[in-house]
Amino acid sequence: MAKNNQKMTAEEAGKKGGEKTSRKYDQEHFEDIGQKGGRHSGNGSSRNS
Repeated sequence: MAKNNQKMTAEEAGKKGGEKTSRKYDQEHFEDIGQKGGRHSGNGSSRNS
């Protein structure tokens, strides 16, 4: 834990959230969202153009 008034750093908060999420959902969930993300990326379009 960060030492300044017991506040959490962004790194610590991210780690804590990631660990909680990994306990809440099983491997199949992460495989599904990974496949969905793969289908939507790399299609040649750009949001900035």
